[in-house]
Amino acid sequence: MSVTAHPQDEGRLSDAVLRPATSNVFESAVEQLATAIRLGVLVDGEQLPPERELAERLGVSRNTLRDAIAALRDSGLVETRRGRGGGTVVTHVPPQPGSSTAPVRRGAAMADALDFRRIVEPGAAWLAAKQSLSGDQRSWLVESAEAVRTAPDAGSHRIADSRFHLAVATVSGSPMLIESVTRAQAALGEMLGAIPVLPRNIEHSCQQHDAVVTAILGGDAEAARAAMEEHCDATSALLRGLIG
Repeated sequence: MSVTAHPQDEGRLSDAVLRPATSNVFESAVEQLATAIRLGVLVDGEQLPPERELAERLGVSRNTLRDAIAALRDSGLVETRRGRGGGTVVTHVPPQPGSSTAPVRRGAAMADALDFRRIVEPGAAWLAAKQSLSGDQRSWLVESAEAVRTAPDAGSHRIADSRFHLAVATVSGSPMLIESVTRAQAALGEMLGAIPVLPRNIEHSCQQHDAVVTAILGGDAEAARAAMEEHCDATSALLRGLIG
């Protein structure tokens, strides 16, 4: 599986998703780094930022960061390479959609996750449309939507899809919304991992992404919210139908 992203886009997402811990600093560092890896913010083969920079970004000591990275290494998400040009590199290849054997949210737990997503993601799209976006930000949204459409395989599609939603949250400019959308996407990813990627759904999803981008770039906040609500509702219907 291959996920290609512009280095500037990688920086935007990692800067947004990785944030200072306020409590349980070790556990928070592990959670944030693992989530960033599973959502494709940090992709397979990518080297983690330098230790000093990453520790400052997460608001932890370098010793705590080393312990967190050791936990990721024990879980098979990264490996540390020694010698010249060495460092810690992401080694996580997401499983093929539909192959996950992990427990999946059902019933009330599924409903809660999907309801949470329907609140925060349309809100992020609404706020993004209210912003005076730079040319780079506008291009990033267009390119993120196109990356979903042109993903070469099912696993790459899922990663590109998460990155698109995180890009929308990032350009909203709200750290709290970015955190909430990251949580929503992490929960969504667990559920989507239990079902196959369906071509008809991909086509429909890409059309909805385009509608969200068009509304944001046009500064139409209400249309952006409505388009994202429709998108969330379609995914929810699919998950409720296939998982129950």
